[in-house]
Amino acid sequence: MTDTYIYDALRTPRGKGAAPKEGKAGGSLHNVPPQELIRQLVDAFAARHGDSVRESVSRLLLGCVGQVGSQGGHLALMSRIAAKLPEATVPKTINNYCVSGMTAVIEAALRTRAGEPGLSLAGGVEMLSQVPFQADKAAYYSDAATSAELNWVAPIIGAELIATDDGFSKAELDALTLRSHQRAAEAWRSGSYDDSVIHVRDRDGETLLAQDELVRPELTDAQLASMPPAFEQLGRAGQDQRVLDHRPDLSAVHHVHSIANCPGMADGAALLLTGSAEAGKSAGLRPRARVVALAETAGDPVLQFGAGFDAMDRALAAAGLELAHLDRIEFMEAFAAVPLRFERRYEVDSERVNVNGGHLAMGHPMGATGAILLCTLLNALEQSDTGLGMAVALAGGGIGTAMIIERV
Repeated sequence: MTDTYIYDALRTPRGKGAAPKEGKAGGSLHNVPPQELIRQLVDAFAARHGDSVRESVSRLLLGCVGQVGSQGGHLALMSRIAAKLPEATVPKTINNYCVSGMTAVIEAALRTRAGEPGLSLAGGVEMLSQVPFQADKAAYYSDAATSAELNWVAPIIGAELIATDDGFSKAELDALTLRSHQRAAEAWRSGSYDDSVIHVRDRDGETLLAQDELVRPELTDAQLASMPPAFEQLGRAGQDQRVLDHRPDLSAVHHVHSIANCPGMADGAALLLTGSAEAGKSAGLRPRARVVALAETAGDPVLQFGAGFDAMDRALAAAGLELAHLDRIEFMEAFAAVPLRFERRYEVDSERVNVNGGHLAMGHPMGATGAILLCTLLNALEQSDTGLGMAVALAGGGIGTAMIIERV
């Protein structure tokens, strides 16, 4: 089996995933086509490693959830053309919900393990200011009969189920949310993201966005406490009953998540440059990390987020490791109850988890999220001069991914 190495990892800052509306300005990236974000990331790799690195890329694998509108057609193909990658670079656009970006990196790693030559650019992009959540209008999102038949439950209800099962209070969710914002704000103040986040520029070269746009450094406990739970009405519209039909041991679903306890809708992209030792050597690159283990799982579509925990457990087992062996962990803040369950049930040291903030603070560009976690993980390992780390991503419908990497 051929080892997969990570040669570089970059992301864009995350903009507010909102279009201009009723006199309100949209997010700073709302006018930027998704393929333009990919072009600017590829240009940044070329600036770091020489323009010849483009010629070494055999595959471009992009996660993207909302594949309609500006993200419709074949986004990876259009991004390949925009980024001036070779015509022989094989494009693939992937929708695996919110783990899509990590699924793309996993596929790249598996292809390298199988002996395929060349380097891969793998990651994802999502522009929620242009293609809102559920803009593809799948029947099971809105048709009650189809939704019931397919056992579809809105992702936030899965998070409320976790909070119900574990007895989490809103105050506990608020505390984790506040920590995410505080860590993200400090990471930006201290320059922790300077080497891994590019500036997105307009056609004239002027900077549109240099930092994550949703972070709220001024956020307080009192502000969070004043924001009420937001999803009881959704539950009453039939979502809670679907959960209770699935879980007859429960008498009710308790709604504790406010809007602030959910990751903000965001625009953004991330890419990892990966390949074998031979491919990297041929391109004149030095590896930064090796992929130690990876896992993709699927499970209960109602509980949903259990699949991420399963992926984590499988990756650890494959690597022969325990959580205590890991120096840094990026665990997706899908909703506040999910990382809180991770820290409580697994008794993990919170000082090793999401040390530079998470999605609750910086936002969730769905197709890019998994790749952002890996990019952040690599950066955090290097900044702490430590060796082993893991990223875990979770998605609605019961999908999970995990990857363990080691610095080299």
